[in-house]
Amino acid sequence: MSLHLSSPTTSSLTKDAAALQPELTQLRHALHAQPEIGLHLPGTQERVLAWLDGLGYELIPGKGLSSVTAVLRGTAEVTGPRRTVLLRADMDALPVQEATGLPYSSRIDGAMHACGHDLHTTMLAGAATLLADRRHEVAGDVVLMFQPGEEGHDGARIMIEEGVLDASGRRAESAFGVHVTSALAPCGTVMSRPGATMGAADGLFVTVRGAGGHGSKPSTALDPVPVAAEMVTALQSLLTRRIDIFDPAVLTVGVFRAGTQRNIIPDTATFEASLRSFSRETGDRLERIVPELIHGVAAAHGMTADVEYRREFPLTFSDSTEHSTAREVAVDLFGDHRHVTMPHPLAASEDFSLVLEQVPGAFVFLAATPPGA
Repeated sequence: MSLHLSSPTTSSLTKDAAALQPELTQLRHALHAQPEIGLHLPGTQERVLAWLDGLGYELIPGKGLSSVTAVLRGTAEVTGPRRTVLLRADMDALPVQEATGLPYSSRIDGAMHACGHDLHTTMLAGAATLLADRRHEVAGDVVLMFQPGEEGHDGARIMIEEGVLDASGRRAESAFGVHVTSALAPCGTVMSRPGATMGAADGLFVTVRGAGGHGSKPSTALDPVPVAAEMVTALQSLLTRRIDIFDPAVLTVGVFRAGTQRNIIPDTATFEASLRSFSRETGDRLERIVPELIHGVAAAHGMTADVEYRREFPLTFSDSTEHSTAREVAVDLFGDHRHVTMPHPLAASEDFSLVLEQVPGAFVFLAATPPGA
């Protein structure tokens, strides 16, 4: 379901958006200079609320996080059931030290908008103004989802629990999200694909339990370090021998810890890994066979292992009908040359996938590649 506007209005959208550019640039620079991490973004929330003030939205601040839900009631005549479209922007930054030297560089030590969420927030703020100016042409309702905590803090799940999908008084029929990229295509290119758009993400947490001892006498101990290392290697082989090569998975061990001193065999070794998959079937298979392998390797060495396999974010899946709507809008506004159908999904994950599990929609990418890069 899309908010179809008349051709004259559609053709004026880019002109009106361009007129907003100076204000939007100021907003984006302000957001970039004051990044906030996690679920609680009071300064960002305040800026969003200030932008929306006076535009005629019903505003619902979050309870367990600094979110903003804004509902626009379209006033065009509705034939048939009244429908709702949800548009989402994430707002949180990353724990990264900025060293760009830009005049609007981060003023918060150890925090930076390095993933483009300041752009997302600004784009949705601009869309809020354009939609408010055209409420008389909108046959239905629009819900704007300004979300904190996308970077691993479960912000989408919390907003869903607080009712964002039903904020208009009925369940949203369609949901759309946008993410900028700093590569992949020339600046201004819209990229999308039907079906799997981004990978599912799971977390693996392992503790191998041995028996400590002196480094000179490993035969009197149970050394968990080589066993944990064997598990890491075996997991990579698992992906090539137990997973369909045409429905692949990606595993990265990002944490490995053991011991306190080079001549002491520790009691335990731990590691953590991220797993990505591109179908529900492969995700389910990984959840079953990965713990089996780890327990088997531990048992082969007379040890045990604690294994937690955590299903974190599902596939970001774009509904074919809603993807077609998103593509048509991009082509209508910017021309066919500005849209690219992605040949395969991105391996990264997105918590907007939790919205798309419940509401058909699409997730698209906008290239913000620096000129000449």
